[in-house]
Amino acid sequence: MKLIGNFKDLTKNKDIKKVSINFFYLFILNISNFLLPLITFPYLVSKLGIEKFGLLAFATSIISYFLIFTDYGFNLTATRQISIHREDKDKLNEIVSAIYVIKLLLVLVSVVILGILVGVVPKFHEYYPIYLFTFGTVIGQSLFPIWFFQGIEKMGFISTLNIVAKVIFTVCIFAFVKTESDFFLVPIFNSLGYITIGIVSVFVLIRKYKIRFKKLKTDVIISYLKDSWHLFISNISVTLYTTAVITILGFFTNNTLVGYYSVADKIIQILRGLIAPLSQALFPFLAKEAHNDKNKVLNINRKILRYGSFIFLPLCIGIYIFAPEILYLILKKESMEAVKILRIFSIIPFLIFLATVFALFTMIVFNKNREYSRIIISAGLINIVLSFIFIPMFHHIGAAVCVLVIELYVTASYVYYTQNNEMKLL
Repeated sequence: MKLIGNFKDLTKNKDIKKVSINFFYLFILNISNFLLPLITFPYLVSKLGIEKFGLLAFATSIISYFLIFTDYGFNLTATRQISIHREDKDKLNEIVSAIYVIKLLLVLVSVVILGILVGVVPKFHEYYPIYLFTFGTVIGQSLFPIWFFQGIEKMGFISTLNIVAKVIFTVCIFAFVKTESDFFLVPIFNSLGYITIGIVSVFVLIRKYKIRFKKLKTDVIISYLKDSWHLFISNISVTLYTTAVITILGFFTNNTLVGYYSVADKIIQILRGLIAPLSQALFPFLAKEAHNDKNKVLNINRKILRYGSFIFLPLCIGIYIFAPEILYLILKKESMEAVKILRIFSIIPFLIFLATVFALFTMIVFNKNREYSRIIISAGLINIVLSFIFIPMFHHIGAAVCVLVIELYVTASYVYYTQNNEMKLL
């Protein structure tokens, strides 16, 4: 009865209602992110073969660096800025204008770098159209102001647009990808989806929310660059212990082993999507509340930690136990190599959940960007060293072990920092 009473009290709170609505929209979005790849993922593996699937995964890993580069940490800093200044129209115009100017410049730099890579590096030149087609996701993401809609806590639009784009992508995959030779269509469809929702969202930004782009002084643009610098470096460092592993594995082995690794990694990435609606819905709310009531934010985080653990720990145990069955459904054959990788990865969803609470909801919410950045940078550097030792020796197994060790390291570091700096959650 007490629990029901507490629930009724929560639903009367306008802020909690808003977070709940946003969580619902994002939950629906991430259910689609979970189900649609679950449908297309095994289909692509069966039609393209593990080698071409590995090639696409390798290309995606390369383009991921450009995605991080062009995002520049704005997914968090811009969201926070928009959330704080949501009632100030002139300030909103400034924020949006500055971020789009910076993103345009970063995209242009990325185009030049990619052109040099596909022209000079033999491994890239062989399948250069795949890298160019995949680069379309960078253009689409740069156009899509997800940070704006998260900041004003209007997640319904994001969810609807993403679901429509992903459904169209899924239909195109089943309609047009029939044989191994159709592998180049996958990045084309994916990029067209990103670019389309990017263009539509900019149109909505201008027409519905009356955002007006304004000319800004150079020092204003530089101030936004400085504000996101630490998180940008952190995101680059995150890439060094996630995506970089696939890149290094691709250089030291072949597309087939990259394919087996990527299948297991894809499963974990799909499960990571279960955490995304929670983080996207709560982050702007917590960032706003942190300015007024530190203890309130910490109490909310303690509850999230407690209840989330009851969900993610059993999930991880289930992945470990049923790894052979999960992979048989996808590959349509037994593969002990892929099973080994998935079992090594099985605890990672729980570690990601812990990292979300201790890092995103606590350290970043309380503006501990520099401290967060130091942890991530050290993790990235350690992983590069480990990868160049273990991947040449143990190939895909070494790559999986490197990722697990670094995930354990960063999670432990977040917990240690918050526990010893007046942000205790345990």
